[in-house]
Amino acid sequence: MTNFATRIDSISISGIRKVFDSAGPNAINLGLGQPDFPTPSHIRDAAIRSINNGDSDSYTPNNGILELRRAISHKHSRDNSLNIPPENIIATAGGSEALHIAIAAHVNPGDKVLIPDPGFVSYRALTHISGGIPVPISLRKDLTMDPSSIENAISEDVAAFIVNSPGNPTGGVQSKSDMKEFARIADDYDILCISDEVYEHFVFEGAHRSPMEFSKSDNVLIVNTCSKSYSMTGWRLGWVAGSKERIDKMLRIHQYAQACASAVSQHAAEAALSGPQDSILEMVGAFKQRRDILVDGLLDMGLDVPVPEGAFYAFPTVPSGWIDDVLSRDVIVVPGNAFGTLGNGSARIAYTVDIDQLEKAIDIMRQVTRSLN
Repeated sequence: MTNFATRIDSISISGIRKVFDSAGPNAINLGLGQPDFPTPSHIRDAAIRSINNGDSDSYTPNNGILELRRAISHKHSRDNSLNIPPENIIATAGGSEALHIAIAAHVNPGDKVLIPDPGFVSYRALTHISGGIPVPISLRKDLTMDPSSIENAISEDVAAFIVNSPGNPTGGVQSKSDMKEFARIADDYDILCISDEVYEHFVFEGAHRSPMEFSKSDNVLIVNTCSKSYSMTGWRLGWVAGSKERIDKMLRIHQYAQACASAVSQHAAEAALSGPQDSILEMVGAFKQRRDILVDGLLDMGLDVPVPEGAFYAFPTVPSGWIDDVLSRDVIVVPGNAFGTLGNGSARIAYTVDIDQLEKAIDIMRQVTRSLN
């Protein structure tokens, strides 16, 4: 008889992946959560040099090469005015592993983790894997998380809460005042705030702020990655940053689960963070243009959609049967309930295709909407 860990029973294959696997070869994919731009050439060149220099022939230090950790430290100083020394950083196999070790190092069996609902699919699954209990926190009408909802949900068995801004799947951006409150809550209740900042550069109105900027303790962790900002999803290079004590605990898990992030990807990431940043501005400009086209189209259809202030997703409320009809016409969108039960009746639409493809998809969605009215 084959025995499996019972905590795995609550985890299924991602609803996003199921949608992708069912897509036809000519489908317009508005479900894919990655930039449709090439990795900038200076990053690829750094990877090639790394291979030719033999950097990939051996393991790196568990927490990552010093050059990369220094680059990450400088990035946080440059972008967030934070003083995070290199020894307070672990280079990980993407943001996914950073989330995994952050939760695993801080959550005991039976502990609760407060997560946004709708929210990124990994939060719930990784909490279950660590033996914790995910507690969904509903979002405001603008699809951001209300700090008072976090504070009201805190009990003795809450170990952590997760903040994601800009948000996946919503595109919502938390305000500076929200981030101050999240930091205060972590400080006042002595619980961990995990700040998922992987979309930090994709902000169309206002600016991204990190709760770590406002924390008076060591109760905030930052999870980030090169995947989105530098169009490096396949390189699998992220990081987690926090207090030395927390980093030392997470390193114990990382060293056995992963040993180290890819050596080649680490050298490429160092080039990404230290080199020209023009490609980010170009992508953000392109995504803002697409966002405006998509939102105008959805509103013209009569759909209710908060204007996303960041990331590259829209999260409209859609009629019953709308998603199935759209999928049947080879336009890929993701059902909102893939991101939590409170996403029922919505769809995540990623504007990660060129404008011609996006406009074709909008025309199809318009036809579907009219047919259901």
